[in-house]
Amino acid sequence: MTVEHPRRLRLSLGLQSHAARHGADGTGLVEFARCAEQAALDGVVIGDHVVLGNRLDRYPYPPVHFRQDASWMEPMSVLSAVAAVTTRIKLTTGVLVSPLRPAVLLAKTAATVDHLSGGRLELGVGVGWQPEEFAAVGVDFAQRGRLLTDGIAACRALWSEDPASFRSSTTSFDDLWCNPKPTGPEGIPVLFSGSLGHRNQARIVELGNGWITHPRYPLAETAAGVATLKQRFTECGRDPETLIVRTSLPIVRDEPSGEPNYDASFATLDAHRDAGITDLTVWSNSFVDAHEHADERIAALGAAWKRATSAATSGMSQ
Repeated sequence: MTVEHPRRLRLSLGLQSHAARHGADGTGLVEFARCAEQAALDGVVIGDHVVLGNRLDRYPYPPVHFRQDASWMEPMSVLSAVAAVTTRIKLTTGVLVSPLRPAVLLAKTAATVDHLSGGRLELGVGVGWQPEEFAAVGVDFAQRGRLLTDGIAACRALWSEDPASFRSSTTSFDDLWCNPKPTGPEGIPVLFSGSLGHRNQARIVELGNGWITHPRYPLAETAAGVATLKQRFTECGRDPETLIVRTSLPIVRDEPSGEPNYDASFATLDAHRDAGITDLTVWSNSFVDAHEHADERIAALGAAWKRATSAATSGMSQ
């Protein structure tokens, strides 16, 4: 039996500047986002690296799908450009290595993008995995978990009433005014990535709005994690139905042509809904072969998404 869900499943297009399929410059990424909105997708997601070191063998989710000289565009800058050519889609970082950025600067940057986009920003954040990247910006890699927690807590303080003060072992300030504020009364939605250890559960429940789970997690494992988070939301007086859970969805390809099969790709939507997932990301490098074909691919993806979600809605109403 399919479980009924109060929230509609959403689909975002993952923008991967390092995949070099957006053309000669970054404007292709912005065009991808415009096509995503035109195709009735719900949002775009973009990842983050400030710099890359020479130890890609440390990448925690092999195989490595990029090189040291890959072009990782700064995500908040890209989302600002996307905001200028779209009006509806959600703009998500997935994920921003937030400990690389001073909390005060992150609070200002995020609130600015949120304002420019009309309240469409969603921050997906994580601890990162490269010691070299942390060393390059003068941040202690060993403290990355503490910096993640303190940084978002400090942002929450700066996004609330002025003057803002905050004290922790890594970040402290007194009597600061930081404006503009986010457009929403509760600030900017924040999603924490990674496994659901005790510290990450606490971050999500106390500071966040959701969880970004790795697509390699079995759906049963994700469902158990979602149940735990919803229980903790309830215990803290938060509405468990507001929990956002985002994961990536791979594109299925036909054999032997290798062409993307979007309808087959969405065959597991009911299973994802039943696991408590609310948001799916399809990454552009999984189905866009070249920039000149991107608009057709994204339009076809959107059409298949409409068929799949319309069928699901029809089935639930019967």
